[in-house]
Amino acid sequence: QVQLVESGGGLVQAGGSLRLSCAASGRTFSTYDMGWFRQAPGKQRELVATITSGSSTYYANFVKGRFTISRDNAKNTLYLQMNSLKPEDTAVYYCAAARRTWSRPDYWGQGTQVTVSS
Repeated sequence: QVQLVESGGGLVQAGGSLRLSCAASGRTFSTYDMGWFRQAPGKQRELVATITSGSSTYYANFVKGRFTISRDNAKNTLYLQMNSLKPEDTAVYYCAAARRTWSRPDYWGQGTQVTVSS
């Protein structure tokens, strides 16, 4: 069992930065691929970025060059550094853990709200 708790969301002006954290319980964090999703009001949840257990990364086109995903296995923590934020980045951001497929992650956090004002 893995429990995920996000933090670091908030209100920021366009062009600003935020760093999200996702603290994971358990001793198996390092064996999971980890990812960040987001869901804006009235829209479907979408994949933002992923990092494998071997630290290979993937980014959705809409965040490439602006967001950076990283992990610290010693601290059981996943991060998402978000720079050059845009109003369209406003959403609830969720971290997730997966062993097999991102179409159905094994565990989800509760989400943290990010609001970018114009």
